[in-house]
Amino acid sequence: MARVALVAGSSGGFGGAMAAALRSAGWQVRPYARGTDMGAAAKGADVIVNGLNPPRYHAWDRLIPEITEAVLAAAKASGARVLVPGNVYPFGVQPGPWTADTPHLPVSRKGRIRAKMEARYRDAAAAGQARVLILRAGDFIQAGGRQGIYPEVVLKPLAKGRIVSLGDPAARRAHAFLPDMARAGVALLAEDGPDFLDMPFAGHCFSIADLAAEIGRQTGHAPQVARFGWWQLRLLSPFWELARELLEMRYLYDLPHALDARPLAAALPGFEVTPFDQVVAAMIAPLRAA
Repeated sequence: MARVALVAGSSGGFGGAMAAALRSAGWQVRPYARGTDMGAAAKGADVIVNGLNPPRYHAWDRLIPEITEAVLAAAKASGARVLVPGNVYPFGVQPGPWTADTPHLPVSRKGRIRAKMEARYRDAAAAGQARVLILRAGDFIQAGGRQGIYPEVVLKPLAKGRIVSLGDPAARRAHAFLPDMARAGVALLAEDGPDFLDMPFAGHCFSIADLAAEIGRQTGHAPQVARFGWWQLRLLSPFWELARELLEMRYLYDLPHALDARPLAAALPGFEVTPFDQVVAAMIAPLRAA
């Protein structure tokens, strides 16, 4: 009999990738309808994938705790294991590679919100109220996606021979190709792991300069790298919520950082991510088609 996963946020990037990977692995997937009773939806489920995230950072301080409590209540009622995508915000500016043992020392409001959220999941697991897997990654990359920092900002002017760097073009930063991350999530769910597992997903670590070089190799024309005009967001921030939220996370685009690949390699021997050239090809495919 197929195992059952309730996927919250199945129309989004992470949730959609997880739904596809679970189906490919033979799971029965139930998309969660936002605003309905999650406890009722989770009845009989083996796993709850929490892919819900307030769009454009809207009202994180209020909505993230609400989502967390709804997921934990549904998990407690159903006995389902919870899979949550973690990010790098809680680590602040500490040197890496970051792993589960890296202290949470956030330097941003959103980092503090995420650290508090993860502590809530950890405490629930310690109290026997839920079994939780946090699968942590850097910036998400979707296959053919048209939403997110890369398609909407970094690669947007590619047709004009440019790409945009939001920080130091030489800073190598952690990225997760979502189909890879989802495959890893499904493989970890197949194992009967501990009540709480914080697993880093190293993915690919590359800079905007690396990206420009690979685009040049594939297309024959290396794009120029332009710097993002943060001053525009500062002007708009009094009137535009997203501008305020992005400004707070500016430090991450200048900070070289990576996640430790060793824990996942030990847990999933033989697991391999999609080669970097194929990831870049997937990133630019929609723009080349257009």
